Amino acid sequence: MAVGKLTKTLVDGLQPGSQFWDTAVRGFGVRRQTKDAIYLVRYRFAGRQRFVTIGRHGSPWTVDGARRKALELLGQIAGGTDPQLEKAKANAEAVRAHAETFEGMLGVYLQRKRPGMKPRSFGEVRRHLMQHAKPLHVLPLGEINRRTIAARLGEIGEHSGIVARNRVRSSLSAFFTWAVREGLVEINPVSGTGKADEGGPREHVLSNAELVAVWRACRDDAFGRIIRLLILTGQRREEVGGMRWSELRGDLWSVPPERTKNRREHQVPLVPLALSILPAKAPATSTGNVFGKGQGGFSAWSRSKERFDQRAGIAEWHLHDIRRSVATGMADLGVLPHIIEAVLNHVSGHKAGVAGTCNRARYAAEVRDALSRWSAHVASLTRS
Repeated sequence: MAVGKLTKTLVDGLQPGSQFWDTAVRGFGVRRQTKDAIYLVRYRFAGRQRFVTIGRHGSPWTVDGARRKALELLGQIAGGTDPQLEKAKANAEAVRAHAETFEGMLGVYLQRKRPGMKPRSFGEVRRHLMQHAKPLHVLPLGEINRRTIAARLGEIGEHSGIVARNRVRSSLSAFFTWAVREGLVEINPVSGTGKADEGGPREHVLSNAELVAVWRACRDDAFGRIIRLLILTGQRREEVGGMRWSELRGDLWSVPPERTKNRREHQVPLVPLALSILPAKAPATSTGNVFGKGQGGFSAWSRSKERFDQRAGIAEWHLHDIRRSVATGMADLGVLPHIIEAVLNHVSGHKAGVAGTCNRARYAAEVRDALSRWSAHVASLTRS
């Protein structure tokens, strides 16, 4: 067993797996693991030899500082206190305190919510609570009140918009409703905070000039390809952004029920122009997504849209406006309403209620014809 006066030079020169004990303070020593040197105290308590760690060599623990801490711990031991037990109690208290914070319970909540939610919806809720609500993470649940929630919602509304504010509010309310049921808090602090007015349903339909501006602002990147596919297919952004290679068979894209809003499989014919926009093939390191590397596919919507808008030069428009514009444009081309609904995978109007239960016809040929006519129209606009 190596002993002597501990110095910085000696500690710096220790080999991995070796240890050295100080002669100036009995029981004080250092052990180098694979990389780091760790200061520690060796002592006997209740007839058993024990060790307690002081810290890693370097900042803030110098040899002299660690030696002073060793003297302090040895004094506690002489007074009948076991520092190892006290450290374990402190760690347990820290774990308990963390568990009672927003962040500490968030993992439990998300784990329980996941099985009953569609992947897309779960991803949105997770993003709301993990990112938008991050300033709340360090706070104990019992200390989060209505004022705290209202202040955070105000910040979200200012930086991310009214719609984002309301969506985060809904996710927070669901989280605290669960916390009330679990006995973690007495009241839901989201209750009483106002839902911001979003200005009623959106009715914006892109004009031909705006549609051309959007098309031409697309670059040969994931977001640009997604935008053009939204224009050519009329599908929802999460469906296109979450497209997987396994869903593609030739010129047919089959969106599985777990990725559609109405939980019904949706088959979308891909016209030649749409096929030309898709990447040629999946890369060798592909996660299975056509766009994006995350679990749900493409996710950088806000950041990409901000950069895109600077090029497109269209004020106050949303990605969902494309879907509305496709439906309106098809109607102008003479496509019948029930065929437009089949293209969009809507369960309303002709396919709602009893009619929707009895009539599950996909109108495959008519849908393909409608998308072909629409594609030709888009091509004629963007060529001019």
